[in-house]
Amino acid sequence: MSLDMKKMRSKLENLQNRGSGERNTFWRPQEGEQTVRIVPTADGDPFKDFHFHYLEVDGKRQSVLCPKKNFGEKCPICNFATQLFQEGTPDSIKMAKTLFARQRFFSPVLVRGEEESGVRVWGYGKMAYESLLNLVLNPDYGDITDVDDGTDLNIHYGRPAGAQFPQTKIQPRRRTSTLCDEAVGGPERCAELLESIPDFDTLFERRTTEDVQAVLDEFMDSPEAGGETTKYAGTKTDTSNVTTASSVDRAFEELSSQLGVASGS
Repeated sequence: MSLDMKKMRSKLENLQNRGSGERNTFWRPQEGEQTVRIVPTADGDPFKDFHFHYLEVDGKRQSVLCPKKNFGEKCPICNFATQLFQEGTPDSIKMAKTLFARQRFFSPVLVRGEEESGVRVWGYGKMAYESLLNLVLNPDYGDITDVDDGTDLNIHYGRPAGAQFPQTKIQPRRRTSTLCDEAVGGPERCAELLESIPDFDTLFERRTTEDVQAVLDEFMDSPEAGGETTKYAGTKTDTSNVTTASSVDRAFEELSSQLGVASGS
C-alpha cells in the first residue's frame, strides 16, 4: 500500500504549527483584497465576541480580557475607569475612556489560497460585525458557512484617503461554493479542517481579579499614567501622558502584530 500523501502533509503542518504557538492561530488581512470562508462551528454561532482593556505600560501596550464583561466577575480596571469618569473633570474623563473595555469580534475562517494553513481566527470590529450579521440574515444568501453550499467573502482592507485607521469592507461572492473542493482536498480534508477549529474558550488568557489589579497597579506606576498620588487607593490620575481614546485601535494593532489578529472596522 502506498503512502497517503494527504495525511503526510497534514502531519507535517501539525508538527510545524506546534512550534509556532498562537501566531498561526490568527489571520490578519493584508492591504488590498483577499477571500475567506467563515467556517461553521459546532454551536451554530461562528461570531464570537470578547471585551478587552488596553493599557500602555512603559511604552508597551497590553490587552487584558475584562473579567466583568466576559465572565461576570469583579474588574478593578472597570471600577477605576468608572470612578474616573464620575469625577467629571476633562482629564479624568479622557483617561477613563482609554480604560473602558472595548468589544472585538472573532470568527474561524479558511483563507482562500492559504488553505494549507488550516482554519484560523479572524478578528474584526463592530462595523464589520454588523455587515456580517446583515449578510447572514439576508434570505438571498442563507447559511454562508454551509460546507456544501456556502458563500465565500471578499475582504477589502485598507486605509481610505483621509482616514486615520484601516477599514474593512465585505462583499459576498455571487455564487455559492463548497468549502473544500478537490483542489483543497475534498471531503476528507474538509473533515480535518472542521475538527481543527481553534477553541475560543482558550483563545485568550483569562486572568484572575488579582492579576488584573496587578496590571492596573503596574499601569498606574508607569510614566504613561503620570506619577501623582490621588484619592483612588494608591492609583494616579494625572493624564498628561495618557493616550487618547483612539489609542484603543492602535492597541489592537499592536496586539494584532503579536498574535496575527485582524484589526480595523
